[in-house]
Amino acid sequence: MNRTIGIVLIIAGIITLIWTGCTYTKKEKIVDAGPLQISVDRQKTVNWPPYLGGILLIGGIVIIALDKGKR
Repeated sequence: MNRTIGIVLIIAGIITLIWTGCTYTKKEKIVDAGPLQISVDRQKTVNWPPYLGGILLIGGIVIIALDKGKR
């Protein structure tokens, strides 16, 4: 079980280091006056820090190393 968690953390860490954020489009209403509606598409960006990927990667390696030490 610990080995699986370690592998998942390593994969998540590598993905987080390579892919540092995402952008999505959100439709917002500007005017809503009865039958008249005006909306605009706005791009939103979600970024996460690169050190998060390093922490996940190191955590996964540590979990796998400790799991091998028990066997």
